[in-house]
Amino acid sequence: MAKNYFYITFLLAFFFTVSVSAQDSRQLPKPQESTSIEGLSLYPNPVTNGKVYISSKNDFEKEIIVFDILGKKVLQAHLTSRELNVAELPPGVYIIKISEQNASATRKLIIR
Repeated sequence: MAKNYFYITFLLAFFFTVSVSAQDSRQLPKPQESTSIEGLSLYPNPVTNGKVYISSKNDFEKEIIVFDILGKKVLQAHLTSRELNVAELPPGVYIIKISEQNASATRKLIIR
């Protein structure tokens, strides 16, 4: 009887060790390294006049991509000034991705 307890204890310890090591071997996803755009400003939001102004501390040339809520690209532009014309987009909620040199940022954009 004592021999059975020894084997049961040994097997439980073995399975516990295997299950713990199996859980430890999983790799967690690495967070994406992204550099935020310093001093980014997006206004007015919500947009009512068909124009949105995008500025940052350095005001370098920006690549702008606008996605609808389904993830479809609806507008892509390169800005050398601060003004982006969104008059052709129907009213709704969009995601705007702004890239400037090696930095990028995403924001929610509402058009009324």
